[in-house]
Amino acid sequence: MKLIIHGGFFSESSTNHETKVAKQNALERIVKDSYDFLKTHSALETVVYAVSLLEDDELFNAGIGSQIQSDGKIRMSAAVMDGETQKMSGVINIEEVKNPVQVAQILMSYDDRVLGGSGATNFARENGFEAFSTEIPQRRVEYEAKLKSLGTGTVGCVALDTNGKIAVATSTGGKGFEIPGRISDSATVAGNYANAFCGVSLTGVGEDIVSNATATKIVTRVTDGFTLQDAFTKTFNELKPYDGFAGAIAIDNQGNIFHHDSHPSMVFASFDGDNFEVFD
Repeated sequence: MKLIIHGGFFSESSTNHETKVAKQNALERIVKDSYDFLKTHSALETVVYAVSLLEDDELFNAGIGSQIQSDGKIRMSAAVMDGETQKMSGVINIEEVKNPVQVAQILMSYDDRVLGGSGATNFARENGFEAFSTEIPQRRVEYEAKLKSLGTGTVGCVALDTNGKIAVATSTGGKGFEIPGRISDSATVAGNYANAFCGVSLTGVGEDIVSNATATKIVTRVTDGFTLQDAFTKTFNELKPYDGFAGAIAIDNQGNIFHHDSHPSMVFASFDGDNFEVFD
């Protein structure tokens, strides 16, 4: 069993030491809690569980703590993908839902598995997700003062369960101040992809990630025989011509865990029951 999570990017220039330590502690708690959950649950159930915990922590830009768009509203996106069935489901620009990743999970059993905008929000209400404001005072202050963030906040999880099955989930609160209707990479196969060989979750600048089809390329290359590291190297080299901003976490079906970013520094943590690693 293996597990790795990410919580977007950490910037020394815009985040203080106390916040860095808080994120390290939060990631350690969440990855170890999720690993305990993985002991008795599938990879698919676990990635939703882990990402829900990340969405519930205002330190990260997903769920509670999501960024505010240019019209003053919060719209979030999330997706889940099962490596065994290769089914992906997601919500795009959903509003006033505490845990968008849980809505994405429910959509897995429907024929229409990716919903956007009011359709996604209405689906959530019909399935018992009550209206919930994910805005925190800090985001409102940032919005009112027009203090743009780096726009690189996303959370994600990749899990390998006891049966050797892989799943991935990704959720984002957006980049902040974007044009309403913008679609991030998180609920696309560029930012969230898995099959029987590998699972990958991305964070960074969505437009760069989509332009490079990053998650899909990494998984496809592992499927075709690349090592996880070589698949990352080739795919991230293809971001360089346009200085693409991305970070990724992955697990393959051999239990190899890998993470990489094109710019410092992605916030991540991994755990396999014995070995724990967190960003520094």
